[in-house]
Amino acid sequence: MKAKTRTINFPEHKPEPMVLNDAVAMPDIGLTFPVRVAKAKLSALLELVASGQDVVITSDGLPKARLVSFEPHERGKVFTGMGDFLLSQPIHGGPTADEIIRAERDSRP
Repeated sequence: MKAKTRTINFPEHKPEPMVLNDAVAMPDIGLTFPVRVAKAKLSALLELVASGQDVVITSDGLPKARLVSFEPHERGKVFTGMGDFLLSQPIHGGPTADEIIRAERDSRP
């Protein structure tokens, strides 16, 4: 017996644009969101931050964290070690470590 095949047509899913209705503008702090909203709408907050807006996340009405856009910083001078520095230093006069140890051993009774 031949198996019957059935085609199922699902309705087309269009993602809804994320709406951030729970934003609060606090003086001297900026755009703030409660941590509950930040967890639920993290993707939308990241898009907002990428566009240049700083976002503050609050918990119990107090600011706890700030989301800012990522800006790569320039690397400083690469550390190559102390070898070149030490070689550039003048050699100090005086006995070597071996001479000091030998003199100390020779002075023992």
